[in-house]
Amino acid sequence: MDIKDFSIEEAVQYGWNTMKASIWFFVGVLVVAWVIVGIPHVIANALQNHSDGLAFLFRIVGWVASIIVSIGMITIALKFLDKQTPKFEDLFSFQPHFWRYLGASILTGLVVWVGMILFIIPGIYWAIKFQFYGYFVIEQRCDPVEAMRRSSRITHTVKWKLLGFGIVLALINLLGAMCLFVGLFVTIPITLLAYSLVYRKLLEQTESAQLTPVAH
Repeated sequence: MDIKDFSIEEAVQYGWNTMKASIWFFVGVLVVAWVIVGIPHVIANALQNHSDGLAFLFRIVGWVASIIVSIGMITIALKFLDKQTPKFEDLFSFQPHFWRYLGASILTGLVVWVGMILFIIPGIYWAIKFQFYGYFVIEQRCDPVEAMRRSSRITHTVKWKLLGFGIVLALINLLGAMCLFVGLFVTIPITLLAYSLVYRKLLEQTESAQLTPVAH
């Protein structure tokens, strides 16, 4: 029977301990990430009243930059899980994954958007169901559809707990934002690492259940 579980407290504690040990690494990574993603959007806002076409172009550039940063952050988190030492250049390790990650992001976004139109609840359900697609794209090099399928598999039976986990992580980052946004240098790494640990635990439990013979 496919029963899985994880500890929210354990995940957050892992995120806290790992962040503390590498705080200045995360500060550097986040500063660069925010600059890369933020500058195109600032330019787009400045151009909004002068050239809609250019403003739209820079918003696309900002969106592509956010994809690149997301791939880099997941790569860094996975290296911490594997007891490796991430490097600053891992933030830009998007080349092998970019198109698959982009496709998976668009496909998942469309599914969730349709769900939101259908009275919101289906959108929330599908967002939880497919939330780990990026990890499967990066760690196991899955195509978009397979990444979504595997995310669906590992989130099976734990969607309510994952909803609660997501709320906890959102509250942690809200607290960071309330601390003049400086707290986000602490809370974003904590939530990233906690989220990655939960992904890995659910994956291991799912694979273990598939290998366990069914008694007759």
